[in-house]
Amino acid sequence: MACVPFGGALSVHWSQHRQCLLECSLPHVSALAQSHRLTNRQCSWSRGNSLASSNAGPFAKESVNSLFDPSLYHRCSQQRGHRLVVRAESDYYSILGVSRNASKSEIKSGMQLFPTYRKLARQYHPDVNKEAGAEKKFKEISNAYEVLSDDEKRPIYDKYGEAGLKGVGAGTGDFSNPFDIFESLFEGMGGMGGMSGSRGSRNRPMQGDDERYNLVLNFKEAVFGTDKEIEVTRLENCGTCDGSGVKPGTVPTSCSTCGGQGQVITAARTPLGDFRQVSTCQVCGGTGESSTPCSSCRGDGRVRRTKRISLKVPAGVDSGSRLRVRSEGNAGRRGGPPGDLYVFIEVLSDPVLKRDGSNILITCKVSYIDAILGTNVKVPTVDGMVDLKIPPGTQPNTTLVMAKKGVPLLGKPNSRGDELVRVQVEIPKRLSNEERKLIEEIASLNKVKATSSR
Repeated sequence: MACVPFGGALSVHWSQHRQCLLECSLPHVSALAQSHRLTNRQCSWSRGNSLASSNAGPFAKESVNSLFDPSLYHRCSQQRGHRLVVRAESDYYSILGVSRNASKSEIKSGMQLFPTYRKLARQYHPDVNKEAGAEKKFKEISNAYEVLSDDEKRPIYDKYGEAGLKGVGAGTGDFSNPFDIFESLFEGMGGMGGMSGSRGSRNRPMQGDDERYNLVLNFKEAVFGTDKEIEVTRLENCGTCDGSGVKPGTVPTSCSTCGGQGQVITAARTPLGDFRQVSTCQVCGGTGESSTPCSSCRGDGRVRRTKRISLKVPAGVDSGSRLRVRSEGNAGRRGGPPGDLYVFIEVLSDPVLKRDGSNILITCKVSYIDAILGTNVKVPTVDGMVDLKIPPGTQPNTTLVMAKKGVPLLGKPNSRGDELVRVQVEIPKRLSNEERKLIEEIASLNKVKATSSR
């Protein structure tokens, strides 16, 4: 047992990796020394407030066990102003579920083979589990594996526990990137959230970006649909390196800057502690590999080319409509699938026909005589000129409906909107003498009719 001064209390460490904090006055230390569990040990209270045993080694298990005698704790807790506080540190072996006699290969293989352990790692990953304490649990698992799989740290941990590891840069919260430990676990299983920035994900095939094309149509092309040939400039796989980005005849090597990890760590020591920042390696771009780039694509694996694409525009499109052409976008990286091509429609306006959704709006001018007597006029439609009957007595701004003379519904070419004709009655500003005389006669007749009706 090793006792070190800690203010006015005692801090005890032993190989089972528990920490005992004993807060007690000097007479009770003597009582502890006289208990039946410590009769064969000579304990003394030194001037430096530390408890020592002459017959016990610095990490003797028996000496520490005596401090946890139930009756002893009961007696001490009954004394006013005295308390025994026990704090248990994490047991890395129990966290990983392996024996203390397990070899390094058994620990690593255990992590690779047991589905229950992979399930535990997924369960507590902070990007998967948003509950409080999940990230802390995940870091405990990663800390345990890094220590027990290290040939230098594991013997220190077996002998001194976590307190001994703090002297060699280990311990809770001192790992550069605990998530990297599990990267190899989930490769081949589709990965998991939060690891998108790891080297493994950067080396996986990536889908290409979508490409955009603006297409201008005239009014009737948008109404009835059309077939178009368009030229699209996009990224395609490099034919020289077959999309790998590596010069033919050469082989990629591990990046010397990041050691093949794809990430670099910068550390800074401050009065508040050590701070470490993980960033993408600028030399390899996060791939962890260094290679001689292809001269044709300059290492990108893709080159920009122009391609002619046949496009079928459906009837009923309008300005703002978007057409999607699958797999005609930019090529993906490292053999990934290509993106899609999105064609954005812009429709030119017609000087006469105005569109309102699936309906067509026009204005028809008629004379006041035709509005009174009625007539037939020819009006423009998307199908051409059509006869329209103006009923007698049509009032100004009356709207006449020409059914199914509008725009086909998008996706339903057999269904069409209507054409709405607004009648505009023209009143002459100047009249001839004969016209004026006739209108005055009509006005006299209206006055006589109004008088007789009274």
